[in-house]
Amino acid sequence: MALGYLLGGGVGTEPHGIELHGAYPVMRRLYERIAGWTGLTVGQILEDDLPEPQEERGSVGSIRETALALAVHDILAEQGVHPSVLGGLSLGAMTSSCLAGALTRQELFGLLRSTRRCPDPDPSEPAHALAIAAVPAGQSVAALIGETEGVHVAGDMGDTADRALRIHLLGGLREPLAALAGSLPEGLVTLLPGRGVAQHTPLRAPFRAFVAPYVDAIDFAAPQRPVLSCLDPGRLASGDEVRDLFRRNPTTPISLPYVYEGMREEGVQLGVVVGPAIPAGLLAIPFPVVHVEQPEHIEKVVSSVFELGIEYPETGVGAC
Repeated sequence: MALGYLLGGGVGTEPHGIELHGAYPVMRRLYERIAGWTGLTVGQILEDDLPEPQEERGSVGSIRETALALAVHDILAEQGVHPSVLGGLSLGAMTSSCLAGALTRQELFGLLRSTRRCPDPDPSEPAHALAIAAVPAGQSVAALIGETEGVHVAGDMGDTADRALRIHLLGGLREPLAALAGSLPEGLVTLLPGRGVAQHTPLRAPFRAFVAPYVDAIDFAAPQRPVLSCLDPGRLASGDEVRDLFRRNPTTPISLPYVYEGMREEGVQLGVVVGPAIPAGLLAIPFPVVHVEQPEHIEKVVSSVFELGIEYPETGVGAC
């Protein structure tokens, strides 16, 4: 039996983990180190309002999300709990690679902080947006979008728990995306408020080009534990494959089923979910999961691991 860590993606716009930070010294020590690596304050990482400029906001928000995932890992490690398999969506895939030893924590946070230097879009250019598409079973998201120019499929989140819907992430230009949502029955396509970056679509090509030299400067290693890709089916087996994921992530659609089906094939019997990008109880994940946001959730993970008799090699990867 194996334990999987399933990390969410996206920008951490809302504060999470404040109670965990107060309860666990290991998390407080980690946040002090991250502050030293990034030049941010602990308050900026944990709970302060995010800055307004788009790429600065994305940089701080991604650091916030990554810090929480590493903190949960470290808190559980103190309790003797370690992941057998790791994977995640977008930023969560990059964080999983770090926890598996493919790059250091300082390298990951240095990369995330460097993205603030990417020029923001020209205000005269068309605005971008993200939306959720809830596609009825038996229908395709491609048919839903049709020939709508400027709208792209940015991700596949899988089936809902009742198998009635397939959830997809759409990204593109705000105007045609809003027009598409307005032309369909209510609830089929819903724009996400405050999401003005069309992640995982061709519209992020300028960001991908900007960040490429920073990615190429990192000496990636082969993961020391299994890491599932969210861009393609299967494991990331080498440093070059991890680098490829980092390079392609801004413009390539993501797939949660790639991650959880890969974990199922690796024998995962319990998943630890970190980050709000994977809502509790909504999706048909093929093994039980525990969402960790509060101190009592840590206790639930620890008790569940020992009740199930999950065993895993203790390699020491993922430490500060």
